[in-house]
Amino acid sequence: MALWILIFDVQRILFSIHNWSKFEGVSIPEWLGAFIFSFRLDLATASFLCVIPLLFLVAHILYPQKWFRYLFYGSLYLEILLCVLVHAGEINAYPEWNHKLTTRVFTHLLNPDEVVRTANGSMTFWFIVYAILEFLIAYKAAKWILDSAFKFEQNRTSKWYYHYPIGAGAYGVSLLFFIMLGRGGFQQIPINIDSAYYSKNYVTNDLSVNSFYFFTKSFLLYTRSEIGALFKKIPEKESKETLKDFFNYPLEHDRYFLKNSRPNIVFVVLESWTANAISSLTGEKGATPYFDAMTKQGLLFTNIYASAGTSEIGNSTIFSGYPALPEISISMQPDKHRKIPCFNQDLKKWGYSSHYLFSGDLKYGNIGSYFTDHGFDELADENDFPSGLPKGKLNYYDEDLYDLFLDKINNTEEPFLHCAFTGSTHSPYDFPQEGTPNWDGSESDFMSSMFYADKCLNDFIEKCKKETWYKNTIFIFVADHGHASELVKNPNLGAYFHIPLLVYGEPLKEEYRGQHIPTIGSQGDIVRTLLYQMGGDYKRYKWSKDLMNPNCPQFALHTINRGYGWISDKGNFSFNIDANYIHDNTYSKDQFKSEEKRCQSFMSLVYEEYKNL
Repeated sequence: MALWILIFDVQRILFSIHNWSKFEGVSIPEWLGAFIFSFRLDLATASFLCVIPLLFLVAHILYPQKWFRYLFYGSLYLEILLCVLVHAGEINAYPEWNHKLTTRVFTHLLNPDEVVRTANGSMTFWFIVYAILEFLIAYKAAKWILDSAFKFEQNRTSKWYYHYPIGAGAYGVSLLFFIMLGRGGFQQIPINIDSAYYSKNYVTNDLSVNSFYFFTKSFLLYTRSEIGALFKKIPEKESKETLKDFFNYPLEHDRYFLKNSRPNIVFVVLESWTANAISSLTGEKGATPYFDAMTKQGLLFTNIYASAGTSEIGNSTIFSGYPALPEISISMQPDKHRKIPCFNQDLKKWGYSSHYLFSGDLKYGNIGSYFTDHGFDELADENDFPSGLPKGKLNYYDEDLYDLFLDKINNTEEPFLHCAFTGSTHSPYDFPQEGTPNWDGSESDFMSSMFYADKCLNDFIEKCKKETWYKNTIFIFVADHGHASELVKNPNLGAYFHIPLLVYGEPLKEEYRGQHIPTIGSQGDIVRTLLYQMGGDYKRYKWSKDLMNPNCPQFALHTINRGYGWISDKGNFSFNIDANYIHDNTYSKDQFKSEEKRCQSFMSLVYEEYKNL
């Protein structure tokens, strides 16, 4: 037990050293609190980790054969290795993800080349360094403790009828003791990660929560078949009554922003573009001067939120209007995502062709399969770029993406749906950095990448203006998900998911140019909004809202790491399922009760449909 507690605290020290910039504003006493408030959860984790090695240790004491001793050491060092790998991965992923290592890693591990390319040389180096360092420290500590412990073998009695019952009884008592410690005591509800929460700062709470416990629980929940058990189930009739404003609001309105109902449509999905780095959305200094200028000629939706924190979920939400649910990525489940609608299928009825271009690998998150299954006419990724182009580890640079994108559009007959998914604003941010300003803070590399991406976007639009098809083409600029910025770093806050949505182009009516629409919504509301403008069958996107409809209820559901969040015109909250902990709540007491029920009702209805797909 002492060995494991030592290992966990050493890992906290190494994590703090590597990620010290994340502890900005945290006092030393508050930081030290993690080593105190973590003890119960550390003890519980250590208890479970002791069970199997202790079994082999007792067997060796009772029957001193070498292979029992080998099994003891083998099981112990295997557990240490697993613990070390989880923590070394967490140390390196935390600067980018801003949360502890979870089953999200399995999405990436399905494509190992994606992991290698996302991680820069520094991340790979430090992962190896921390893994080796932590394992050596644990090995030396274990050897010192165990070499002393094994000396008692010399005093073992040789009478089997004496030491067998004593040994078996000792193991039985120890097992019960470990089970008691593992559940945190004799209280009715077992211990959970909330026992380690002690601060209002999410980073110190993350430091306090045992990494191996957190990852293991995340894995167990990841493999569960009934994801719906993660949140409250509400009867359908009750849910619909709670959300009657969503199901019964008047659908017809006359707020049409398109000059004609059949423009060409160009989507640009902007990797990680957070609204918190865009001046036109925050009023603060940002990294996108060209985008800010474009908002003066376009229709800007100022209160749009990403549905989740990963690209594959963002894409499926944008094009299928399907909400994200905790621990569910529908693009990874072809048997289900094939049964939901997709925007290109509506356009195909009107003669539109559909095209999607990504500057990286479409295998990531099963994005390629999702668009293939929904009948896109053309999919292209890094394998279709001209040879000889410079390239980052993860993607081709945005400037080259837009050149290829423009070439593909120029060789397409109208009407068309063309989509591009950028990549230079994704770590490791190895874009051409000449001319980018210097930024302060821990997100300086990301902010520089936003500045670069913004310039590339502007160059693309200026080139598009010279083409004949431009006059009948509407552009939709939207992010796949948010990202940490100097304004908002906590990934558990609703503001973290705030993203841009801009409609731009000649088909936009003059009276809507430069307008800001404050309706609260999500990526999933784009498709219904566009189809209403085009006279399509928008009603088949049942979870989507028409953002131009003045009667539209204002809310957005999003997921967080191991939980969910809800944003409405009255405020917002986010909730961690494992910890039974509210991260972010701006509602009054009465408002919270009402909005929480609305959120849970919405999730309950979506999940029941998802389960039956």
